[in-house]
Amino acid sequence: MPRKHVHLELDVLRTFVTGVDLGNFGRAAERLSRSPSAISSQLKKLEQQAGTPIFQKSGRGLALTEAGEVLLGQARKLLDLNDETVNRLRGMELQGEVRLGIQEDFAEGILSDVLARFARSHPRIHMQAKVARNRDLKTAVETDDLDLALLWDDGTAPLHMQRLLEVPMVWIGPAAPRTLIWSTEDPLPLAAFEAPCLFRSEGTAHLDAADQPWRMTFTSPSLAGLWAAVSAGLGVTIRTPLGLPDSVQVIRDGSLPELPRIPLALYRVNPAPDASVLRLQEILQEVLQDILQP
Repeated sequence: MPRKHVHLELDVLRTFVTGVDLGNFGRAAERLSRSPSAISSQLKKLEQQAGTPIFQKSGRGLALTEAGEVLLGQARKLLDLNDETVNRLRGMELQGEVRLGIQEDFAEGILSDVLARFARSHPRIHMQAKVARNRDLKTAVETDDLDLALLWDDGTAPLHMQRLLEVPMVWIGPAAPRTLIWSTEDPLPLAAFEAPCLFRSEGTAHLDAADQPWRMTFTSPSLAGLWAAVSAGLGVTIRTPLGLPDSVQVIRDGSLPELPRIPLALYRVNPAPDASVLRLQEILQEVLQDILQP
């Protein structure tokens, strides 16, 4: 008698992986636009197909069993293979060139992943990438030197802008706190980008509002220079907690004023971009969702 094969459904696996990643299947229901009852039915079906429990009680919630951990790893591989296959089929006919600009903050954590995914699914499209400061990228988009850019939204966006999420601004100091010699009675030493800089302006404005004296001890045209100065104890800086090197850390002791959140957005000027630009935008959003999901 031939062996009966069990076919795991990709939609169900996607629900499973999304719920685990978000830490809550209620949030997975919102993300996937499904009802909680539909999510529950999918998970029951998945456990039946697995033939063994994949969840176990942990306090008031659920945790993965050993089988569940195995299933999670395999599910990720199956979904990645499915998505890559679909993307390659859709991208076979696309040709040409697409130009992406990206902030220095995301050059290491996001850019390499975006380039790899795009190259695999669209081998006939030549992609150019530029890593630069916010103002330079924005100018490049507006002068049609870039098709798409991932920028901090300063409120002066071109018409075709999509906000993705808001990220907190934070004070950042050296990973070894004793490296920074500063008393709260003295002016705060600051390291920042050369003006104009949105982070620099927000930081100094909040220090002034709190009557906290400050002095600019280091300016840099690059993020690498900024991290080097902060890690050496030349001053503190203002960025977001995303993509921080090990040599620096967020200052959480409450000694400095609380800072606002800053929107992260995708910019373009073309109201009707071609298919290659739209596909790059989709991949960029997928990568950001994977990395920045709550």
